[in-house]
Amino acid sequence: MSDFNPPSVAILETANDDPRLGHWFRDNQDNVESADVVLLGFPSDEGVARNGGRTGASEAPSAIREQLYKMTPSTEYYQPFVELLDKTADVGDVEVTGSLEEDQQRLGNAVAGFLEQGVVPIILGGGHETAFGHFLGYAKADKNTAIFNLDAHTDVRPLKEGKAHSGSPFRQALEHESGCGETYLVSGIQPHSVAQSHLDFIREHGGNYIFRDETNITAISGQFHQHESERLMVTFDMDAVDQSQAPGVSAPCTNGLPADLWLTSAYLAGRNEQVSSFDLSEVNPEYDRDGQTAKLAALTIWHFLLGLSQR
Repeated sequence: MSDFNPPSVAILETANDDPRLGHWFRDNQDNVESADVVLLGFPSDEGVARNGGRTGASEAPSAIREQLYKMTPSTEYYQPFVELLDKTADVGDVEVTGSLEEDQQRLGNAVAGFLEQGVVPIILGGGHETAFGHFLGYAKADKNTAIFNLDAHTDVRPLKEGKAHSGSPFRQALEHESGCGETYLVSGIQPHSVAQSHLDFIREHGGNYIFRDETNITAISGQFHQHESERLMVTFDMDAVDQSQAPGVSAPCTNGLPADLWLTSAYLAGRNEQVSSFDLSEVNPEYDRDGQTAKLAALTIWHFLLGLSQR
C-alpha cells in the first residue's frame, strides 16, 4: 500500500438506515487483502498536455469519488449489490511523479498485482494515458487481453518525438513487446476526428471500429464478444459522451453518445465475465458545470459495479 495515497474524500454522514457507498469504501480500507474489487486513482494529465489538450484531468479521481461516495446501493438489486460492496475497497491514488513513463509503470505494477490475485481493478483517470498504464498491468502479469474502448477517438496516434501521450495508448499496447494486446475494439468514434491511417492501423492489427452513428447497445454488446481472448480490458473515455451531458472533459464532443447508452454499456461491461478490469478517463473538473460530468462519471462506476454484482 506504500505506493498509494489514501483517498481524501469526506464521507457523507447519514442515518444508519441510509448508508452510502462511501461507508463501504471507508470501512474496507483496512481489508484490501480480502477485496474482490478495488478502486484506484491515477491523477495524471501529462499525456493530455503532450497531446495539446486542455489539462485538468489530474483532479478527476477526487471529483469522481466525491460524487460516488454519496450514492446509495441499488434498491432494485440491493442484496447482490451490498454483497459486492462488502468486498470492494478504495485503495487511493497511485503516487505520480510527473514523469509519465514512470507513472504509467507504477500504475501497471499496481494493476498487475490485482490481476494476479483475481481482483477486478477500477481505475479513475486521469487523461487517457491512463489506458496504457492500465495495459502495462497485463503485460507485467503476463496475461493476454483484448481491449475495448468507448471513445470519440481511436487513440492510436504515433508517439510525439518518441514520447507517449493521451492519444497514443492503444498503438503502444498493440505494439508492446509483450504481445499481450491481442486485439483492439473501439466504438463511438467520430468520423470527423479520425485519420484514415489510424483506421488502417487498427485493421492491420486485427481490430475493429464502429463509428458514432453506428454505435448502439447491440453493436457494443457484439464487440464485447468479438474476440477470442480469455480477458477483456475495458476503457471508457468521457469525451465520447455528448458535451451537453459531459461538458467537463479534455476534448468536448459535439454530437456525442447519449448518457443512457453510455451507462448501459458500463452495466454490460460489468456483467461480462470476461471483463477483468475497467478504467474511466478524461473527466476534467476544471471545465465542469455544477459537477455534471463528475456525477455522470460516478454513475458510470455505479453501473459497472451493478453489472459486477450480477455475474
